[in-house]
Amino acid sequence: MAIPLRKPNEIEKLRTAGNAVAKTLDYLHNNVKAGMTLLEVDAMGEKYLRDLGARPAFKGLYGFPNAICTSLNEVVIHGVPDSTILKDGDILGIDIGSEKDGWFGDAAITMPIGTISKDDEALIACSKDALYHAIDIIKDGMRFKELAMHLEAFIRDRGFVPLVKFCGHGIGREPHCDPEVPNYFEGKNPKQGPKIKNGMVFCIEPMICQKGQEPVIDKKDGWSVRSEDGLRASHYEHQVAIVNGKAEILTKIK
Repeated sequence: MAIPLRKPNEIEKLRTAGNAVAKTLDYLHNNVKAGMTLLEVDAMGEKYLRDLGARPAFKGLYGFPNAICTSLNEVVIHGVPDSTILKDGDILGIDIGSEKDGWFGDAAITMPIGTISKDDEALIACSKDALYHAIDIIKDGMRFKELAMHLEAFIRDRGFVPLVKFCGHGIGREPHCDPEVPNYFEGKNPKQGPKIKNGMVFCIEPMICQKGQEPVIDKKDGWSVRSEDGLRASHYEHQVAIVNGKAEILTKIK
């Protein structure tokens, strides 16, 4: 399937949806505290997003039950909000999708709850820094495999490993579409496969584990993804458009 190339006016619509996600993430980052439950975080985020005129895109998507993915401590991605109470020293991944006027936005952060350990600070920094490193090096004509190779090298240089079998994705009038944007390199030749081109819009989302790369999906909720090592993990994500040969972040506050 061909990767869509978006027109400037379509990118602006995607920017509007992305802006709603960015504002909601910023609101939660500033207001989520120890003592709150994950369900309270979900409700806060959904209300704030709807007040901005956007629909929570994850609610009901593929059967997901809530508006926001709340991935706590050992959960890498797709955590389902429940009655778990946040406590000082936790780390919380918050992933939000929006839909506005038929166009989608998607971004994620991992945030500290109170005071966290130096090890957890380094874990969170790896996912965030890997994301911005990828955004900085993207250029028109680069292969997605090259980007994946650089992402994995960055993550491993920090002493961590990328989660496999999950990846970033294209986004537009659907929350997920081509291309796939892995955080790890597969194959032997990074100069193969689709090229990054002006007009493409996609999400980059480093998912960082400590030792084990293989995912384990929670049997109880059917969603929460942990690493096989059972250790804490982190996740960051931005939605970008390729404009004038470079990646431009759409999920930021205007």
